[in-house]
Amino acid sequence: MSTPTTFAIRNNRSTEKFEVNAAFLKITEQLHRELGDKPIDEVIAYLVTRVKGKYLFTKRLKAVCYSIGMMNRIIDEGKAYRMVKMAEALQWRGFELIGKAIAARPQVKAVLIAGPSSSGKTTFSKKLSMGLEENGLSAQCLSFDDYYVDRELTPRDESGDYDYEHINAINVPLFQQHFQQLLAGEEVELPRYDFPTGKSVKSGNRIRLKPGSILIMEGIHALNPLLTGGIPDENLFRIYISGLTVAKDDDGSYYGTTDNRLIRRMVRDSQFRNTTASETLARWPSVRRGEEKWIVPFQQNADVNFCTAFQYELALLKQKALPLLENVPSDDPNYEEAQRLIWVLRRFHDIPLDLLPPHSLLRESLGGSASESSFSTCKT
Repeated sequence: MSTPTTFAIRNNRSTEKFEVNAAFLKITEQLHRELGDKPIDEVIAYLVTRVKGKYLFTKRLKAVCYSIGMMNRIIDEGKAYRMVKMAEALQWRGFELIGKAIAARPQVKAVLIAGPSSSGKTTFSKKLSMGLEENGLSAQCLSFDDYYVDRELTPRDESGDYDYEHINAINVPLFQQHFQQLLAGEEVELPRYDFPTGKSVKSGNRIRLKPGSILIMEGIHALNPLLTGGIPDENLFRIYISGLTVAKDDDGSYYGTTDNRLIRRMVRDSQFRNTTASETLARWPSVRRGEEKWIVPFQQNADVNFCTAFQYELALLKQKALPLLENVPSDDPNYEEAQRLIWVLRRFHDIPLDLLPPHSLLRESLGGSASESSFSTCKT
């Protein structure tokens, strides 16, 4: 079975479950033959049914996902662009649905977005703000990443490594103060965390939440009640996102469920945090332990669960990730894991990077995203 993006929108009266192919295009070979030459809009209309004012993704999307062999054939046939565009369009349907759910709750003042490392929280928050705008709401986005304490103050795990997933890696008192002030309509100056130096510095960025606007907070601890204590539950809308690997081999077996996020993080850290592949691989076990302790337990608090993985993303990420992994020397403790990931990535045929839309969630790792002004309602 494939892993669909499932999110449950809860309210006081019922639980509405939408199985959404927001993470990747799940179409059987039969559907691929039926729809392969149709315009994108017709395909989306075929896959999405509007029932009593709600968009429900039909059972047609419950088929097995592409195998790597089938996906490679689509790429070789020159149809990768359609695969990418359709998956992006389907994911956008998910943002529309969430936007509608939030708009239906006028008492909501803040949206909290949590998820493990490299699940795409920052871009998710910006795209969600656009979904809210379509429903007549404005939003202001803030990131927990800017509330990290100085590196030397960061707790350490049992191995002696810095534990950035620990709740006390966040300046909890400062965040609580700013959160309360913003919801009260006061102006605050946001901190900025400088990753290369490991220091929290003043940003000079002062913000105030406009009347009627919604505050979007994204970060690994967003669903931890310690950070939002004292805020009435009805004023909060909680979202948990993940990026589970959905790559399936031709024999039906799946690869490691966290490989997508590991490779996303490796590419991102290399480009934006001056970190080598070996350093990312070395930290990954600690990251995973921290996630299981500090992040995963709170996903049950979410109003929405959303998977951000695209099935084809490794065919894009490999072009940035392979050179990084190939530079891990044979005497490095992480060499074996690097070789395993190289083997996985080489199973995918290349999808040209320029096929990826500028607003794609994958741009968070790959770079080349649309300018900040394109997310007109969401400023960080």
